[in-house]
Amino acid sequence: METRELRYFVAVAEELHFGRAAERLGIAQPPLSRTIAQLEHRLGVALLTRTSRRVSLTGAGATLLTEARGILGAVVAAERRTRSAAADRPSLVLAAKAGSSGEVLAKLLDAYAAEPGAVPVDLLLCESNTHLPLLDGRADVALLHEPYDPTTGLDVEVLHTEGQVAVMPATHRLAGAPGLRTADISDLSDQVRWPRPDGTYPDGPGIEVRNLTQLFQMIELGRAVAVMPEFVRAGLAEGLVAVPVVDAPRVTTVIAWPPHSRSRALADLVRVATGFS
Repeated sequence: METRELRYFVAVAEELHFGRAAERLGIAQPPLSRTIAQLEHRLGVALLTRTSRRVSLTGAGATLLTEARGILGAVVAAERRTRSAAADRPSLVLAAKAGSSGEVLAKLLDAYAAEPGAVPVDLLLCESNTHLPLLDGRADVALLHEPYDPTTGLDVEVLHTEGQVAVMPATHRLAGAPGLRTADISDLSDQVRWPRPDGTYPDGPGIEVRNLTQLFQMIELGRAVAVMPEFVRAGLAEGLVAVPVVDAPRVTTVIAWPPHSRSRALADLVRVATGFS
């Protein structure tokens, strides 16, 4: 397989629309369709299911999407790290979800900056799916939160674990409860749904949001209730409350990086992160 074919396939798999994928790639649709058909023929499997109304991934297509992201990410990362190694001041790119991990992030950056030989750390703040910059080569390392962020195929070190709370308006009928169970939350129609890596949303009730800013605005308006890690307590706006969800899975914050990385600066950053966790 060629990287060009993989780029074409990833565009179609993420857009689930040949026209939008062609526009994103800056090419005409016919050669894109031919490339995907040739790729399917060479592999001997159907990657996409096409109808007059929609395009969807087959099981084989979903597998190739994951693998292709990793391959393309490795190529992009190799190019970027090669240029960084030749630069006067090499650097690291750290991905984190905007609005989360603030305390851990600040402690990590301060502690690492005090290390002898520390390199500049550029922050890449993501709206959701924080693991994707590791797969597509935009980031060297990321702060992820299991079980929300998948870590399959990545090397990880655990930083800390905490419980979860339900964030809701102070006027909500459940706001005064000493604790809730997940069944109490799942019965609500005002829960939220986050996008999958391909940008689509899971089926079910609830508000669709793409980032924490949208989420908190919906909660403040009384349109949503969200189960979130305990660390959100510190930054809650006036009029919002956090009620413990006693049987919710615990959230583990990890520092993650691609297994093929051989960066000494990255190794130092991970060492610092695990040292104060």
